[in-house]
Amino acid sequence: MVIGPGGAGVSVTAAAAALGPTGRRRERGTAASTSGASRMGAPDRDTLLITVDRHSPSADLLGVYHLPGEPVAVSDRLHLLALDRLALLEDTWSEFTSVLSETMRRSRITLPGLGALADIDAGEIATLPGVEDFLVLRRIRDEAVSGQWRRIVVDGSGLGDPFEFLRASSVLSQTLDRLWPRHRRLAAAAERPVMAQLTAAVDAIDGDCRDITELVTDPHSVAVHLVVGADDRGERLLPHFLATADLMGLALRSVVVNHGVADGRSDEDRGTRLRAAVRSDGADVEIAEIRCVDDRIDRAARLRRLGVALPSPNGVARGSGAADVHEVTDSQVLDGPGPVYRLSWRQRLPEPDGLRLGRSGDDLLVTVGGFRHPVRLPSVLRRCVVTDATFDGAELAVTFEPDPALWPKGR
Repeated sequence: MVIGPGGAGVSVTAAAAALGPTGRRRERGTAASTSGASRMGAPDRDTLLITVDRHSPSADLLGVYHLPGEPVAVSDRLHLLALDRLALLEDTWSEFTSVLSETMRRSRITLPGLGALADIDAGEIATLPGVEDFLVLRRIRDEAVSGQWRRIVVDGSGLGDPFEFLRASSVLSQTLDRLWPRHRRLAAAAERPVMAQLTAAVDAIDGDCRDITELVTDPHSVAVHLVVGADDRGERLLPHFLATADLMGLALRSVVVNHGVADGRSDEDRGTRLRAAVRSDGADVEIAEIRCVDDRIDRAARLRRLGVALPSPNGVARGSGAADVHEVTDSQVLDGPGPVYRLSWRQRLPEPDGLRLGRSGDDLLVTVGGFRHPVRLPSVLRRCVVTDATFDGAELAVTFEPDPALWPKGR
């Protein structure tokens, strides 16, 4: 997954990575060389490049027609899938509201907000924040688990804030649980069978949210690549992007420094500072650089000359995705009647004064640099209350003590 601020060259980097560097050739086996389909040049489904930007230049760069919602063959190994966010939204919402309307027609049960939801037309649904992002992520998830592709490259340009996009599924799941908690949904379906179809539809959405959240943060399946320009803006934004990636537990594998943005002039001092910012915590994150080229990047051959090769997932969890829970044995901390637990992970904090902590159900709400993200608590901590938090310059540690109202007696 390739992300970065607008204008940093995210689309070019993603397209170049999907194509592969100059000199890469398809490996053909005996079966392929004797296959009629291969001799006729029928494309294989090897790599899929997905773009979620309605104004993405990827189709023009790769020299193919723009066909939203359908994979288009670019070469014998690469397909391009341009997702139409509005079309996904309208199709899915129409299906959901038909189920909702039918359930309400057959039932005398009135649930808060459902009548208003059923009356919203598909053409109006764009006013609901986060829904488009969830549907786009779900389509990406469906392609990823379809078994048709060896590799998928997601071009995250045109998203505004890419982290808001990536957390859309967790926010939507949290909203569903607030509006209609799962235990109430199940109870409604058990008591009134007419509600079963509606609860199944809501459960399916909630299940998709959880699947997507797990997939986006799975270091064995996903590698996140951050593209920044070698300019003042890139240098200013990089620490904040790295901090947000830590908070979300994203499997950041590389930072790509693009020297082709801004005035196109290389600044070695700035490049040194950018590399130092990435390596400051000693994490296993590679640094790649795209040098400024004289030719205009307007075709596949010139994309290949950039030599972009993004590292694959390595299975190493980072940030909150690698959070550790342990029972505190320090006698200076153990001044209460029960055990004390500490949740900690490596977290960058470019603005330590901007750190905020809160609690919402089973989630710890952490705010870093104005970005708030729900970190799901392990089961043992869900029956505890937050008592303290510390930051030693590299690691964020949150201390918990049992909630007397929820903790089993005698423990």
